[in-house]
Amino acid sequence: MELCHKNSILENPAMQRLGQFVREQHKQWNSGVPDLEQYERELHKCMMAVECELLGEELARYDVSNEQIEVEGETYRPALTSTETYLSGAGPVTVMRHLYRPAGRGSKSICPLELRAGIVAGHFTPRAARQAAFVTAQLTPGESEALFAELEGMCPSHASLDRLPKTLSSHWEQHRQDWEVALREQETVPAEARIMAISVDGVMAPMKDGAAKRNTKQAEPGKHSSGPTGNREIGCGTVVLYDAEGKRMQTLRYGRMPESKKASLQQQLYAEVASIVAIRPDLVRVHLADGAKDNWRLLDEIEQMLNLPSQTCVKILDFYHACDHLKNGCDAAWGESTARSKAEFERLKTLLKEAEQGADRVIRSLKYQRGRTRGHKRERLEAELTYFRNQRAHMDYAEYLRQGLPIASGVVEAACKTLVTQRMKRSGMAWGMAGGQGILTLRSLIQSDRWSSAWALLRTDFCKHVVALKTSGTSETAMRANSSNSCPSIALTEPVAFAMLPWAI
Repeated sequence: MELCHKNSILENPAMQRLGQFVREQHKQWNSGVPDLEQYERELHKCMMAVECELLGEELARYDVSNEQIEVEGETYRPALTSTETYLSGAGPVTVMRHLYRPAGRGSKSICPLELRAGIVAGHFTPRAARQAAFVTAQLTPGESEALFAELEGMCPSHASLDRLPKTLSSHWEQHRQDWEVALREQETVPAEARIMAISVDGVMAPMKDGAAKRNTKQAEPGKHSSGPTGNREIGCGTVVLYDAEGKRMQTLRYGRMPESKKASLQQQLYAEVASIVAIRPDLVRVHLADGAKDNWRLLDEIEQMLNLPSQTCVKILDFYHACDHLKNGCDAAWGESTARSKAEFERLKTLLKEAEQGADRVIRSLKYQRGRTRGHKRERLEAELTYFRNQRAHMDYAEYLRQGLPIASGVVEAACKTLVTQRMKRSGMAWGMAGGQGILTLRSLIQSDRWSSAWALLRTDFCKHVVALKTSGTSETAMRANSSNSCPSIALTEPVAFAMLPWAI
């Protein structure tokens, strides 16, 4: 192996410009006090230029020039040589690279440089892709573009930032179950954990195809679509570990685009719960949800799949959803937002939460008031009474509190807000499945403190193994990188596998 460097790092043009800038800055002190902000910006610009030039030299080392290569069992031959500009964390980097094409018409070319370096979406270097994905998970592409421009490093376009989450999500979904297993294997269950709470909820969000699907469904006899026109329900789920004092120790969040019976969300929650139970079967399992039948069905099916003793699972109706229904009943009995209604609500809410058999006492009170009303008020009270009767088995709040169990589903409510509402329900937004799931996946990983581990899995999926092959009738294959760059030159007598990382020297 022969390695040749034409220039030392000190002869790098960007380094020379940096040195010249520093010398000129020192001279400015002879004529007064320089502008510090201007100095900061110019220094940053020079440093970014140095980084880009060094990165360009390093990136060129990943290129492959050979008469024949193999990638994932398929053989490719040279197609053309061209320059390409990639986006790094310091800005654009332009390099010369070789493209290869398999036999056959219309075959898509590949770039060994991109495959070996792990270029993401044909545009971002790995570090730049990670930064852009993290920011775009929090902000719209337009806001992200403005933020990067203000930071004066890389300046990705609005369009590239919009495409990136979709590209990453496509790769994640292909390996999702295996990668989620890998993430869980890196984690432990805290020894102090005593309770595991599982919650499911949903939030309506605007969909690009929502209005058309709603109109089609409404046109069917006896069919009615729920929710605002053009909106569908995004599913959110959480798994939370608490210690004996009720302190949250670990929170895992999941978000899935609209899907029949929330099937993918259920699978994710089941796998998460099963992995925790396998380590800590002694944890008290709590199902926390509002009164929606689909949410209880999903949680019940998870419990059935676990096939564990049922006495270790406690089902709790979210206390604040119960209070909402209690408030409606009080308003029906004593008048909308009257002083009497407010006072009775506070009294009954305290009974519901703290008294033995508090739910029964609330039911008796509402039943008594129903007997004293007529017409619409009676119908409203009857509806709230039905709700309390149906959920009675999940409303022993005084007992739950004595056991130190959580009685509110605020964590999953917050997940609905932070995963979906804050990012996906801005004015004028409408989502397709791919784009929406891309944002949900990124935000779920970030909010579950799994981002670094998840990115390590994601970025390797963009790297491929490239093998330089001998051509028939020759005893030796010469492989040289582009001669215009400072690069290694290697003579091959056997097929060589080019690793996903730079050459070890």
